[in-house]
Amino acid sequence: MIQKRKYYLTEVDKIPESVYCYHDLMGETFIESHSHEKGQFLYTEGGLVQVKTLSSTYYLPARHYMWIPPRVEHAIYPSSPKVLMRNLYFPIQGSSSKFYESEGIYPANNLLMELLLFTKDWKGDILPFQEAQYAIVTAFKVLLEQTIPESLPLQLPEPTNQKLIQIITFLANHIQQEHLLPELAAKFSMTDKTLYRLFKKDLGMSYISYYTQLRIYKSLEYLMNSNYNISEIANMVGYSSLPTFSNTFSKIMGRPPSEYRKSNEIYLESH
Repeated sequence: MIQKRKYYLTEVDKIPESVYCYHDLMGETFIESHSHEKGQFLYTEGGLVQVKTLSSTYYLPARHYMWIPPRVEHAIYPSSPKVLMRNLYFPIQGSSSKFYESEGIYPANNLLMELLLFTKDWKGDILPFQEAQYAIVTAFKVLLEQTIPESLPLQLPEPTNQKLIQIITFLANHIQQEHLLPELAAKFSMTDKTLYRLFKKDLGMSYISYYTQLRIYKSLEYLMNSNYNISEIANMVGYSSLPTFSNTFSKIMGRPPSEYRKSNEIYLESH
């Protein structure tokens, strides 16, 4: 049981030249912070996953994948232990592509989905002498850099200031309420000007930008893991106006929440 839980610490890098496959239910509330020498393709089904690096928190929705470069420390927090993760870990020594050097979230197109489906029953190391399997996963790796659009901006920077860490934790824990800057500043014994400057200095973005994205990313979890209607979800992330929520969601995600939910109702077959 321990070996299964810790495969990402014990098995991924054991054979440097292999491509390592692992597809399974999370079964856990989180995967501890770790890194590996191989680059990681992470695709999830059945819920939203947060991936936390030292500098950012990424919000990975269903039917999207994340590329995590080698040696990047990251922890994984699924919205449910029932989330299914599909992982492919690639050796990338000698690669000249900039794609493999940067973290990013991308939509999974049909071609990648079909190739990923081929690997769904594979587990463990795939070596060059396994010609059929190795050809598929190496083609998959090449397609990642050739078929991608720009990385989606589904991330928020991690604060370093201790006061700001407290404030952001408060916002996340009370997401169902609306928090205006002056009221929030007063709650933490600060002026609104001081708090505004703190967000800009520590996170490189304004309070309203951070807070807006935080609410929309939280709504993704509700859209994919609940039967709440759109109006209820808007209220659950602090919006009293459904049109305001829908318009804000569309600006950030590129489509209305109703369309987003519909497009994510079909996942890869797990059998």
